Amino acid sequence: MKIFCVGRNYAAHAQELNNDLPDNPLIFMKPSTAILHKDRDFYIPDFNNNIHYEAELVLKIAKNGKSIEPKFASKYISAITVGLDFTARDLQDQLKKNGHPWEIAKAFDGSAVIGEWQDVRHYQPANTSFSLDINGVKVQQGNTTMMLFSFDKIISYISRFFTLQTGDLIFTGTPAGVGAIKCGDVLEGFLENEKVLECKIK
Repeated sequence: MKIFCVGRNYAAHAQELNNDLPDNPLIFMKPSTAILHKDRDFYIPDFNNNIHYEAELVLKIAKNGKSIEPKFASKYISAITVGLDFTARDLQDQLKKNGHPWEIAKAFDGSAVIGEWQDVRHYQPANTSFSLDINGVKVQQGNTTMMLFSFDKIISYISRFFTLQTGDLIFTGTPAGVGAIKCGDVLEGFLENEKVLECKIK
């Protein structure tokens, strides 16, 4: 199983981190060991205390595909949920400054939290809302209408370079409002108005 992630897919988030907007989806990957399933606690790693949350819509791939045309891309999605892309922000910033790869800041164990999967047929890919609460306070809100690159564009683009396989996951990018977590925080992810994710920070 492969985990693909899309960076800078919401203009406001790119701006809050002073990043340029990409011309094509900005793709990076996480290993399967990064997965932390819903209702599992996240332990802040000993190598970095400045861990940021990034709430995202996550897609599960339904079948194998290569060089998928955008008009057929929706047929390759079986399920959708809300996930968290945890990021060691200051470590990432230092690696980027030095021109180095930043997988260790994005792909460490437990950095890909996955909510409860929902049948994608119950949602409108072109207009799906999601949000993240921390300790009962809403900190992020997003909608697919705000994306720079749609689900169809993302799937088509990734499949130009990588064969998509059944069960692969795609984190589709985070909206504005990212920030640091601390011990004791409770993070809750909502797909439309339904809670699909809870993660306690230890």
